Amino acid sequence: MMNNEEIISLYESVADITEQMLAAARSNDWEHLTALESHCASHARTLEKCEPVAALSGPMRVRKLTIIQKILANDREIRDITEPWMAQLSSLMNNTSTERKLSMTYGRNQAG
Repeated sequence: MMNNEEIISLYESVADITEQMLAAARSNDWEHLTALESHCASHARTLEKCEPVAALSGPMRVRKLTIIQKILANDREIRDITEPWMAQLSSLMNNTSTERKLSMTYGRNQAG
């Protein structure tokens, strides 16, 4: 089990990673964003396993709350950037699939 300082340090690492993820999203570096997302998920799993059940008190609690708020703000900004891009990508994929189906259907009819 990790102590409180180690837990806070891990939260700070997650905040740093989400900052890097946001920078990658802003520069449309999807490959780097995906790699960072995997790294962030690994840290989150570690937190789930190792975080003590007892609540933090005083300054440690405030520090953790501030870090979590930063992580959530980064996540919100990343989603604001990636969701329209994902919708556009999905639309392109659907259009390509539809075009392929039409071509196969009507292409065969014209050949026969």
